[in-house]
Amino acid sequence: MATPNYGYEKRQRELAKKKKKEEKLRAKTTTVRHGGSEQAPEAPDTHADAGLPSASTQQPG
Repeated sequence: MATPNYGYEKRQRELAKKKKKEEKLRAKTTTVRHGGSEQAPEAPDTHADAGLPSASTQQPG
C-alpha cells in the first residue's frame, strides 16, 4: 500500500485557504467600491511621478 503524501495534502489545504481569502478580499473591495461609501483609498499611481523631479521643474545650472 502506498504511503500518504502529507506534503501534497498540506499544500492543497494552503492553496484552498489562500484562494478563499483572496475571494473574500475581492468581494469586500467590490462591495466597498459599489456600495456608495468608498472607504478604501485608491492606490496612488507609482509610475507617474516615482518621487523624481520632472524636467520642467529643474533649473539649468
